[in-house]
Amino acid sequence: MPDPVGKLPSELDQLPDRDAEETAEWAASLDAVTEHAGPHRAAYLMRRTLQHAERGGVPVPALLETDYVNTIPTAAEPAFDGDEAMETRIAGWNRWNAAAMVTRGSRLGVGGHIATFASAAWLYETGFNHFFRGKEGDGSGDQLYIQGHASPGIYARAFLDGRLTEEHLDNFRQEAGGKGLPSYPHPRRLPWLWEFPTVSMGLGPLSAIYQARFNRYLTNRGIKDTSASHVWAFLGDGEMDEPESTAALALAAREGLDNLTFVINCNLQRLDGPVRANFKIVQELESQFRGAGWNVVKSLWGTAWDELFALDTTGALVRRLREVPDAQFQTYATRDVAYIREHFFGAEPALAELAKLLTDAKIDECFHSSRGGHEARKVYAAYRAALAHKGAPTVVLAQTVKGYTLGTGFESRNANHQMKKLSGDQFRTMRDLLGLPIPDSKLNDELVPYGHPGADSPEVRYLQERRAELGGPAPARRVHAVALPEPSEKAFQSVYKGSGKQSVATTMAFVRLVKDLMRDKETGRRWVPIVPDEARTFGMEALFPSAGIYSPLGQTYDPVDRDQIMYYKEAKDGQILNEGITEAGSMADFIAAATSYATHGETMIPFYIFYSMFGWQRTGDQMWQLADQLGKGFIVGATAGRTTLTGEGLQHADGHSHLLAATNPASLNYDPAFAYEIAVIVKDGLRRMYGPDAEDVFYYLTVYNEPMPQPAMPEGVEEGIVKGLYRFKEGVPAKADSPRLQLLASGTAIHWVLAAQELLAAEWGVTADVWSATSWGELRRDALEADEALLRGEQRTPYVTQALEGAPGPVLAVSDWMRQVPDQISQWVEQDYSSLGTDGFGLSDTREAARRHFGVDAHSITVAALAQLARRGEVPASAVKEARERYGL
Repeated sequence: MPDPVGKLPSELDQLPDRDAEETAEWAASLDAVTEHAGPHRAAYLMRRTLQHAERGGVPVPALLETDYVNTIPTAAEPAFDGDEAMETRIAGWNRWNAAAMVTRGSRLGVGGHIATFASAAWLYETGFNHFFRGKEGDGSGDQLYIQGHASPGIYARAFLDGRLTEEHLDNFRQEAGGKGLPSYPHPRRLPWLWEFPTVSMGLGPLSAIYQARFNRYLTNRGIKDTSASHVWAFLGDGEMDEPESTAALALAAREGLDNLTFVINCNLQRLDGPVRANFKIVQELESQFRGAGWNVVKSLWGTAWDELFALDTTGALVRRLREVPDAQFQTYATRDVAYIREHFFGAEPALAELAKLLTDAKIDECFHSSRGGHEARKVYAAYRAALAHKGAPTVVLAQTVKGYTLGTGFESRNANHQMKKLSGDQFRTMRDLLGLPIPDSKLNDELVPYGHPGADSPEVRYLQERRAELGGPAPARRVHAVALPEPSEKAFQSVYKGSGKQSVATTMAFVRLVKDLMRDKETGRRWVPIVPDEARTFGMEALFPSAGIYSPLGQTYDPVDRDQIMYYKEAKDGQILNEGITEAGSMADFIAAATSYATHGETMIPFYIFYSMFGWQRTGDQMWQLADQLGKGFIVGATAGRTTLTGEGLQHADGHSHLLAATNPASLNYDPAFAYEIAVIVKDGLRRMYGPDAEDVFYYLTVYNEPMPQPAMPEGVEEGIVKGLYRFKEGVPAKADSPRLQLLASGTAIHWVLAAQELLAAEWGVTADVWSATSWGELRRDALEADEALLRGEQRTPYVTQALEGAPGPVLAVSDWMRQVPDQISQWVEQDYSSLGTDGFGLSDTREAARRHFGVDAHSITVAALAQLARRGEVPASAVKEARERYGL
């Protein structure tokens, strides 16, 4: 029934009130406070009561937002474990060199970012000096996701501790010569330093969550004890608008990932201006994270604010801080004290009275520089609190000034993200502020010098001693390559034999192969099956009871299908990562597993299986992240093709993923037709990715859900399968001079082509040879390498040209993909070349109707083949017309 008009939600509460009189007394007390002390006092008491209840374990809803003040007051800060003056000098040198590097590079037009590190310097410096564990100690060390735009500061620190030279810094963003530094964290470009590529914003926070989760997975499965590793993700407040940034917050809290800390640099600015111009990003983020179950630590104000808070006996200052929008606070950071007195303190009489007690110097310090993210002690306290908190991940919200220490021309300016250099005068101001011993004679607008106190200086010794105590340099990437033994041949042999009369989809064939490989005594436990829900769609339910689905809680319930053979079994040491409906989360899982050989020195073999359409199209950016991070494993686009997944229609019909995959140099892309081809490809992939000469590549396979009889493997086809092309079935000429052509097909299209081969022979007297094109992409890759060799004066014929050399007649290529996929090889085919494919949008219908619609069924292939031959004068043109009419095209 509808709610009674005028009734408040509390009056409609369905819970019985066992003591209405006591409830009325509480309500009357609140009304009295509101009436006599005002609504602000009432709100204060309510918040404090809820906080007290929360601390006492009373089950009341948690507050999603607290006052706009530091979580840890100055009086509660732990003792600072270090030499603050020394660390200030080190930070000064790093600030200087980061700005100098970008400024010097800007002379060549290569650009760079200065303002981000300037604001976040202490967030990194404090971590490097006190918290971030290196890889030379016990375990794997910590995993650091560095904010991409802060990379100049990380390079500056590596220069100070001797890991980089001036030559390196002068080659920032100039990589072609082999001595340069990449603009952002890129493991593929600087593999000894960077572990995680992060500048594709939003992917860093998502990956950090799944990395922390995968660390627990390794521990729970008994692969490696990662309990000493902590994941730190450094993010921008503007970056948090990316949907991937917050997509997995609930997962992190649900699984109690207290081995994870987000540090969000809240300088209140994104790339073009304020993050929340009319609102408050810190409060918004606090609500999001607390609502998701995270521990939140706010470090907003520096020590200079302590005097102001002590004078705030009415709460007016705290109220004012809560109500001022971010854009206005940004303006305060750029305006004089008179403006602040009028517009901030003048908003309320109590504030105006408070301001009378403050000197101009105090107001200037508070509003122009004193932020929690700019003081080592504040950051240190926040990080200590993060590590001490158990049972949930922590986010540190640190407020800073974007462009801090770069001078008034940079600080809090909307354009500072695009500002790439400082003038000589600006460097002088910066030098004086930082107290660096750099003479005026070395400062000019042409070439500002790098600064270094000397390899044996107290600063460098201190820095190196701190890092040695924490386990060595950071960030750092280490690879202790250990080749995996080859799995037993038994699993492959069973696939090579074929399925006899039984019809088996290639999706199922792949899953069966991996299931057998997971039984291998040496390597079986290193497989990591990953699926974004719908494991049953791909025939993976047989893995549930044997391998188990990973859950840090195990199975706390009695599964509804417990009496069935393939019941839903969750286990703390489960092997399968069944992620629910999140392709992005599943890819983040895959990346963590695919790079475990470097992150943890433990080689894992992930395979990620998904609806083909929801792979490269939906998470293609993460595929590039995988390549950047030098990941290895098998990505499997199941239910592939535009016409094979019956009934699902446009949103599920994938005809273009192989084209998208072809753009990624690290992806080896295969579209196998038969189960034995899958076995050969997987075996070769294990050798190339995990053998003695391991390569930094990953495999993309497309498999189909159309059950077909799987033939036994012919002799001598392995090389062709791996290289991308071999003749599967040679045509038998009806007579010596019968017209002839070559039919190339990939994936499920091989069956249409084989049917066309029979039609051409039986009804038109045409002989066709059928070739299985297992990889259009690998054929093209080989051909491109041959072209490059030619430029170096080396003569090499592409494999596709060699394979088809002397093959009579034209070539017709067919696939369940758009024509651009097989057309990748056309320029290296010496014969007349044409193709058929599934260009356009998908549609819902039967397979037969869909293939007729796209013109790729056996009849359409037959007509296209006759048309090719007619153009060459090898069959009469009337045959084409007759075929069209006979087949109803």
